[in-house]
Amino acid sequence: MNRPLMWKLCWTIAAGTVALFWAVDVLINSTEQRMSYIDQAYQDELLALGREAEHILTSEGEQGLGMWLDALQQRENTWAAVIKADVGPIANSRIPEEYQANFRLGRSVEWKIHLDFEWNPIMDVTYEGGTFSEQNVFLLIQLPQRMRPGMYIQYTRWILQLLVPFLLLTALALILYRHVMLPLQQLEKATRQFSLGNYDVRVKSCLGNRNDELAALAETFDGMTEKIGSLIITQRQLIADLSHELRTPLARIDMAVDCIEHDINAVESMERLRKESSTMRHLVEDTLTLAWLENEKPSLNEEEVDLIELLDVLVEDARFEYSDRDIITHFIDQAVLEKSSHRALAQAFENVIRNALKYTPEGGTVDLAVSRLNELFLVEIIDQGPGVPAEYKQDIFKPFFRVEKSRRGNHAEASSSAQPGGFGLGLALARRQIEAVGGSIIAVNCDELDAYCGHDRGLKMRICLPC
Repeated sequence: MNRPLMWKLCWTIAAGTVALFWAVDVLINSTEQRMSYIDQAYQDELLALGREAEHILTSEGEQGLGMWLDALQQRENTWAAVIKADVGPIANSRIPEEYQANFRLGRSVEWKIHLDFEWNPIMDVTYEGGTFSEQNVFLLIQLPQRMRPGMYIQYTRWILQLLVPFLLLTALALILYRHVMLPLQQLEKATRQFSLGNYDVRVKSCLGNRNDELAALAETFDGMTEKIGSLIITQRQLIADLSHELRTPLARIDMAVDCIEHDINAVESMERLRKESSTMRHLVEDTLTLAWLENEKPSLNEEEVDLIELLDVLVEDARFEYSDRDIITHFIDQAVLEKSSHRALAQAFENVIRNALKYTPEGGTVDLAVSRLNELFLVEIIDQGPGVPAEYKQDIFKPFFRVEKSRRGNHAEASSSAQPGGFGLGLALARRQIEAVGGSIIAVNCDELDAYCGHDRGLKMRICLPC
């Protein structure tokens, strides 16, 4: 399983740690290297002592040189001496001239000083070309404490080993924190906006080209907000539409109750009460069913359904109710749905068939055909109504969308809404019930070039169901 963020953090921390150790080591070594040499001013001062010792030996002799050495040792709190080196070979060995030319009893002022030694080194301040050099005499002086390099080496090491790693690791932690927290902060901000009612808020677009676990979390959040926002808006719309639709039957019920109270057309008023209460019951039941299908998105695939048998029963009922219209069927011999729902399909097909008969004029024909297309059963229901404008072909499947407003022609405007589906719920329910069993439904006008139906006008409902 890919974990881009985990690998990114691991590689960053590992590379940062290695780079930290390397940087600290380089800093410590380079710092100690620079601090291990005597300051140039002190080098010049030591060389000046050598020249001064030569001058005093030449001008005042050894007695004067002795007094000068005593004063020097007391002043610098160290020891100094002028020594004549007499190096001689034994056992017939030979000293190369190169060695004798570069021979020293102490360190040169330009040499590196070992900072970890507790004692100060002995410095040879004889310079080439002087009297001491010609007479093989050396001025030796233990390096005065004030001239010792690296006086603050311990503090420097503490800084380089503790403070520098602390600052670098803090910077690395801040970078990683920002890298991780930026999308989380965007997510927190979006969650707060969503809780305040902004259902269009999205996070993934704010993260740019980022592609890791946090980007996947943002994408999941966007999907959740889209789904929940859609459900909330749909529920609000359903409640608003239901409230609007209930006003008319409630007003009629109020009128019927008043008539009964005043003994005016009591029989007709009682019949009106029954009719309006039945209308309200169907409206509420259909709305609750639609809300359940919208919210739960159930998968209704637990039954085996004989599609031909189901349609035969529905067609027989429809012929009895709409005896002035003809229904022509074109069925295959067998169409068994392995995993489906008898109740959902029965209600869905009943709504579609009734809708087709409703908009087919008296004496007209509704064609109903069942065929098989690979792993699908294709059901086509074709009416002879006025059809639907192209811009409304998707809207007719929306809850409470008035079919009468979208159908073309005077006949559509005169259709009664008291019949099933008159509130704009029939096709909306049918679509969601068909989708719940894994199918699909679309509407196509018969007068469109790509949908020849055998009629000059009308609407074809094309339903695909998995075998």
